[in-house]
Amino acid sequence: MAQDIIPIELGLPQGDLVTLWAPRWREDGEEWEAFLGDEEDLYAFPDAAHLAAYVRTAEQHDLVDHPAWHTVPALNAPELIPDDDHSYDLVGVPEMVAETPDSWTLSELAEIVGIVRSLADVCELDDVHEVLDSCEGFSLLDQGTLPFSGREGGKLWTDLSETVSEKWDTILDAVDDLVTVPDVDAATLETTAEELAAFHEESAESGAGVDAENEEIDSVGGSDSEDEDTGDTEEELGFWGEVGIDPIKIVTSSSEYYTLRCYLDDDPVFLGSNGTIEVFTSPKALARRLAEPGDLADNELADVSTWDEVLTAATAGELEVEVEAANTYVLASLDSDLGEGPDAVDPNQLELAVELLTDAADWSGDDSVGEALATSERLGWLVSYILKPDPTRLAPSGPFDDEQKTWRGLVDVFEDRLHVN
Repeated sequence: MAQDIIPIELGLPQGDLVTLWAPRWREDGEEWEAFLGDEEDLYAFPDAAHLAAYVRTAEQHDLVDHPAWHTVPALNAPELIPDDDHSYDLVGVPEMVAETPDSWTLSELAEIVGIVRSLADVCELDDVHEVLDSCEGFSLLDQGTLPFSGREGGKLWTDLSETVSEKWDTILDAVDDLVTVPDVDAATLETTAEELAAFHEESAESGAGVDAENEEIDSVGGSDSEDEDTGDTEEELGFWGEVGIDPIKIVTSSSEYYTLRCYLDDDPVFLGSNGTIEVFTSPKALARRLAEPGDLADNELADVSTWDEVLTAATAGELEVEVEAANTYVLASLDSDLGEGPDAVDPNQLELAVELLTDAADWSGDDSVGEALATSERLGWLVSYILKPDPTRLAPSGPFDDEQKTWRGLVDVFEDRLHVN
């Protein structure tokens, strides 16, 4: 079963170049990974038009035997433009590590180091492995800010920064030396260049149209819109908005559950503790339990400053548990829809489900959801394709049995976290 072939961009000393990457896939009981190239050469191109011209005419390269290759020559040039998730600025790494690490920087660095490791594995770049293995920080980037916090974390980041300063040129030179820019058929290039130019022109016109429409709305709406929005904010927020805690509804294949969740410094916190979420089969059951919390008094939401207001309202019989549509998470049937492919999936339902599974995993200190939804993984690439529609992206190729199985596993782990009251 084939993993998708993905257009990627590499920021190298010789410039920004595009090529193709086939993440790990299994075939005949063996695991494979490959890039567009031939033997020791990595084929890369100045833009998607040259890449498209090459793949339409080339007969021999390392991806020609890939199970999904037959779909690639039929793509138009815009479909071979790498998206932001697959653009790797190797040249910019020294500048990135010169700053204090934040979640965005660490995430981008993790992706760059990931693609560099893949290149080193496929192309047998021992010098690259030696650099990346010389500093522990490179292997911890995908864990976010936690490993780089505090005194020890600061030292780890300093070691990584110094390693980049001293040795990153070794990596740049090794990858840069791999690159070969093949000649392409001139007539085919003329066609693909026209496709790319037409796409950029259409995109520019579309963007100009949106800007003009927004300006017209602003000039017409103006102060009247502001006047309409002015009012009693507290009344609009309602009780739950004021306390900053949301009732949520979870619909599984077997039942419906209700619980509470909030965010503290963007970190999710559920009604529960130690990774177990307390759920109830009706809003009234949840409200009644909060009126007499018993052992729920020590749940992690109790640390929220407004928690006593929730308990006071519940004790007085005044607590109304009302769930907004944005906080209703339907997990039922998503696995079967994913098994049928992108067209069968409701993007809104999927986006909410991903939010719920991710929140629960983050709250529990579980990395499995983030790892499964990484765009280098089969499920992650499928989910990303559905949630971030882009005509330039290469569509995932079926069948989707592995993606369906992985999703079911994530949902099973989530449902195991639920304690039904």
